Amino acid sequence: MEPEVHVIHYLIIGIVMMACGIYGFFTRKNLLALLISVELMLNAVNINFAVFCRYLFPDALEGHFFSLFGIAIAAAETAVAIAIIINVYRNIGHVQTDDITDLKG
Repeated sequence: MEPEVHVIHYLIIGIVMMACGIYGFFTRKNLLALLISVELMLNAVNINFAVFCRYLFPDALEGHFFSLFGIAIAAAETAVAIAIIINVYRNIGHVQTDDITDLKG
């Protein structure tokens, strides 16, 4: 008999991912680390979409479609963010958030 995985297990994973993403977003100064933190937060939300859909509406797939839509939006956001980070690196030489104000005017 296999052990049953309850909803709370998935929610704990989502909470840990969200907490790591929030902590990383507020403590890191590297733009790539900030991007990774945002991706962690988006993936935590996608896990919650899928879990709540499966738990509340077992026969419906809306939560899974929302998750797929979230993944597509995250991929587009990552592509734009990496393009911006590359442009910042070309102009400044490093990607620290403290020196982004050097690009003004």
